[in-house]
Amino acid sequence: MPDPILQVRGVSKSFGSVQANVDVTFDVERGEILGLIGPNGAGKSTLFNSIAGAETPDSGEILLDGKCISGRGPVACTQLGIGRTFQVVRSFDSMTVLENVMVGAFARVSRVRQAMTIALDVIDFCGLTSHVDTPAHSLTPPGKRRLEVARALATQPRILLLDEMLTGLTPTEAQAGMQLVRDVRTRGITIIMVEHVMEVLLPLIDRAIVLHLGAKLAEGSPKDMVRNPDVIRAYLGDRYVVA
Repeated sequence: MPDPILQVRGVSKSFGSVQANVDVTFDVERGEILGLIGPNGAGKSTLFNSIAGAETPDSGEILLDGKCISGRGPVACTQLGIGRTFQVVRSFDSMTVLENVMVGAFARVSRVRQAMTIALDVIDFCGLTSHVDTPAHSLTPPGKRRLEVARALATQPRILLLDEMLTGLTPTEAQAGMQLVRDVRTRGITIIMVEHVMEVLLPLIDRAIVLHLGAKLAEGSPKDMVRNPDVIRAYLGDRYVVA
């Protein structure tokens, strides 16, 4: 029997007259890489914020291991095992890489030595060891993306939400980022990704949820999505049609 780690059940969220999410329902299986895709304004960021606790759904619920976490707030959701990165990098620019990642570790531990141990391990895992004492503002764009991932991993998540981690990278940088995502999964972490670079995302994910106008339009394997006429019409475009 399937044993989902996360369940989104009938989630709706509006901002005034704008319906950002409309009765969205899906499960996330343990250890999978799930892609959350759709055009701008489809409701992806709002759904991410609801899962991470930054927004409270107007209706429906979000369950982590069968327990409702809707409206618990970002601190509680982090401590329960949900880590995230942001589309716009949110590093502490005047702080070093080590100090930035220690901030994430302090979500789990209170002692400086413990936080440093966790941070150094994650920094090495993310390939940032040579920049451990580098101020965050001095990192290259791909370095800043890796720092976002490292800080999120330092919270010791069970689910990692990646918000356009690969956007703006060169093909070589994007390939390295893809490998980092795969490596994260080897740590037993479930991943949900929002990404606009379909050429990079589709080979990486196990399954996709497509949102359109706030509602779930389609769900299935990447192969199914590039053959789905509704998805093509709403988002992907004719160049993704497979004979």
